[in-house]
Amino acid sequence: MVYITRRERFNAAHKLWVDEWSEEKNLEMFGKCANKNWHGHNYTLYVTVKGHPDPHTGFVIDVKKLSKMIQRLIVDRVDHSNLNLDVPFIPAGMQPTTENLVILFWKELEPELREEACELHKIQLWETENIYAEYFGE
Repeated sequence: MVYITRRERFNAAHKLWVDEWSEEKNLEMFGKCANKNWHGHNYTLYVTVKGHPDPHTGFVIDVKKLSKMIQRLIVDRVDHSNLNLDVPFIPAGMQPTTENLVILFWKELEPELREEACELHKIQLWETENIYAEYFGE
């Protein structure tokens, strides 16, 4: 089994906030992420697929095709957006945390990758140089 990863980047804003909580509790829980005027991140997304190289091409998947798929299904929909307001596949009221985003990105990519000769293995999303989440479809 061979694993191959494609990296893509996007920028987006969000706010972490629970309406039922006081401002003090939101600030205590989420810190600067509860900024009433939102805040942004320069995200780095890694999509890893696995499979056996095709005997003719040597590819697990054509990475140009994988890149276009990631662009169309994820990046074009989240780049320069407000994750709380602008992205149709993020449910209203869901916190747009890195942890939730990797699950949602998986749900967008996995059905289309089923049509390829490979399988989605992992989604990794870096929010900052110190924080990232991984999801393996469990």
